[in-house]
Amino acid sequence: MLPLSYARHQFPPPFIRHAIWLNLRFTLSYRDVEELLAERGVEVSYETVRRWVLKFGPAIACNLRRLRPKPSPRWHLDEMAVRIDGQLMHLWRAVDDEGEVLELLIQRRRDKAAAGKLMRKPLRKQGFVPTQVTTDQLRSYGAAFRELGLSARHEQGRRKNNRAEVSHQPVRRRERKIQRFNSPGSAQRFASLHAAVYNTFFLQRHLISRRTLRSFRAQAIADWQATTAAV
Repeated sequence: MLPLSYARHQFPPPFIRHAIWLNLRFTLSYRDVEELLAERGVEVSYETVRRWVLKFGPAIACNLRRLRPKPSPRWHLDEMAVRIDGQLMHLWRAVDDEGEVLELLIQRRRDKAAAGKLMRKPLRKQGFVPTQVTTDQLRSYGAAFRELGLSARHEQGRRKNNRAEVSHQPVRRRERKIQRFNSPGSAQRFASLHAAVYNTFFLQRHLISRRTLRSFRAQAIADWQATTAAV
C-alpha cells in the first residue's frame, strides 16, 4: 500500500481521516463536512477539507483498489453526457454485473476510439478477458471490440444494460451537489476517488441478511482504516 504521512498537519490524523471519509463516502460538499465537524467541536474550514481530500484522496483510492477482490467476468459499459466548463463531454463507465466500478473515463468524443480506450484500460488492469460484455446500442462499441479482437459475447439493449445505467446515479447526485464540474481533470479525479470508496462500501443490503450486512460493513470499515493508517 502507498504510505500516508500526516506529519506537519495541525489536526490529528483521526480528524483528517474522518473528514475525508465524510466527503468521499456521502453526498456532502466541503462546507457540509465543515458543519458536521463544527457540531463535534472541530473548527476547520471547508478549504482545509478540500486540500485534505486532494492530497490524501488519490493514495487512499489506490490502496482501496488493491484490496478489492477479482471482479465478475460479465461487464457492462455505458456513457453519459456531462457538461464541464460549458462544454459537453462524456463520462464513460465500465462495471461488472455486481456493480463494481472497473473504470471511469472523461472523454470529449463518443466514437470508436473512445470506446476502445474504455475497454483497454480495464483489460490491462484486471488481467483477464470478460466472457460477456453488455452495452447500449451505440455502434462504436462493436467497432471497437472488432478492432481489439475481443471474442467475448456482446449483448446490446437499453434494458439489458440497467446495471451500468444505475451506476451513473451516484455521480449525477454528486454533480448536482457541487454544481457541476470545473474541468475535465477535476472531473476525472473526482469520479475516480468516489468510485474507489463506492466499491468498498457498496454492500447491496437489499440482497443480503442483516447479519451478513454487519459482517460486510465491518470489513469495509476495516479496509478503510487499513488504507488510511499513518506510517
